[in-house]
Amino acid sequence: MSIYNTQTLKIYNSLSGEKETFTPINEGSIGMYVCGPTVYSNVHLGNLRTFMSFDVIFRYFIHLGYKVRYVRNITDVGHIVDDVDEGEDKIAKKARLEQLEPMEVVQRYTVDFHEILKAFNFLPPSIEPTATGHIIEQIEIIKKIIDSGIGYEANGSVYFDVVKFNKTNHYGRLSGRNIEDMLANTRDLDGQSDKRNPQDFALWKKAEPQHIMRWPSPWSDGFPGWHLECTAMSTKYLGNHFDIHGGGMDLKFPHHECEIAQNEACTGQTPVNYWMHANMLTLNGKKMAKSTGNNILPREILTGKNSILSKAFPASVARFFMLQAHYRSILDFSDEAIVAAEKGYKRLMEAIDSLGQIKTSSSSSLDIASWKQLCYDAMNDDFNTPILIAQLFEGVRFINLLKDNKETINAVDLKTLSTTMTSFVFNVLGLENQKAADSSNDKLEGTINMLIGMRNKARADKDFAMSDHIRDQLLALGIQLKDSKEGTSFSI
Repeated sequence: MSIYNTQTLKIYNSLSGEKETFTPINEGSIGMYVCGPTVYSNVHLGNLRTFMSFDVIFRYFIHLGYKVRYVRNITDVGHIVDDVDEGEDKIAKKARLEQLEPMEVVQRYTVDFHEILKAFNFLPPSIEPTATGHIIEQIEIIKKIIDSGIGYEANGSVYFDVVKFNKTNHYGRLSGRNIEDMLANTRDLDGQSDKRNPQDFALWKKAEPQHIMRWPSPWSDGFPGWHLECTAMSTKYLGNHFDIHGGGMDLKFPHHECEIAQNEACTGQTPVNYWMHANMLTLNGKKMAKSTGNNILPREILTGKNSILSKAFPASVARFFMLQAHYRSILDFSDEAIVAAEKGYKRLMEAIDSLGQIKTSSSSSLDIASWKQLCYDAMNDDFNTPILIAQLFEGVRFINLLKDNKETINAVDLKTLSTTMTSFVFNVLGLENQKAADSSNDKLEGTINMLIGMRNKARADKDFAMSDHIRDQLLALGIQLKDSKEGTSFSI
């Protein structure tokens, strides 16, 4: 049942710098685009936090009853090292260093990305397009920008004339920058002589002879500019004008600024109503960096194989920890902080598990309806998950009082309390009950070990047909048996 008409949602719009009442372009439907990963390495914790923020936003829209088309891309070409126009493609560089085909790199890290997001209980987007799958669309957009007089070709590459565009538009309004200041503070760099202005950015780059990833175009064999990819994929699936565009704070300039400029030059209209940006994540009070060792990968949180944390933590505990901060706030990750979060997470799950123990009365001494609306008010205030979590712990307090018979509740209010708690905890925040998951895992492990025992007996009885059958049936379910001198183990 749709309830979006009963709630007033406000979103902080990076374009205006203010919270604005959310009104979708088409009633009941939302188009949302979020910049996805560049798949040249394992997804890092900061990326995970950004994608988690938009996963919760996606979940809340669904909870309110909206029909959502959520597009999150995969950047598999064209993202240059250090995010400039000159240099080596990040994926091509990784392929060269590891002596792999670029698409091997793309496949390896796309699979890793999906595995991590699944482990952290993300909903998949509605559409997950790749940059390499939309080369034709990007070429067509470049043609339109050239026809508008804003794009120009130079030695096989095509650039966007920022100064000319700025005469009739405001380049820099999303990031609060002024083109004159940018030009004054930019020095000409070697290799940028093809550009009319230092601030111009590439729409298409001519590939050097050694460059592996290349496609034919009217201008040269080459590859698209990084900014153009998102313009092509967002407009293809959401139209020239859509509701929400999101990403990390670090993408505001130049990436999102360039997206706006490309859209306006191509279509004559601003592409997005609400721009949303998630803030950074630090580790032990410092910026995360592989070079300093102040770094941890999401998978290392789950396995405990790291030098940062005292033990392994379940994905839902890490998720709960991250959602205790507002998506626009800087969040500091540390062992002490996640240990504290685990205690809060367990309290929350214990309370939910004990809902069935509460006895009903003919009347209620608790105002459950007002509390329920406070939960919505938190999410309606720019998706304020820390305030929502505070309200959920107020629900935990209610549950404990009711268990101890210190308050009373009727059947209708108990159903409201139970439904609100479970809906916000599991459906909106995307948490999972780890205790139930652990119990399920224990049962699965016990079942597999029983089958291994049956297989061992079949092998001892020289019934190799049965032994092979058990092994093959488990493999078909994604469970691989490994025989060694120590015995038989399994992996899933």
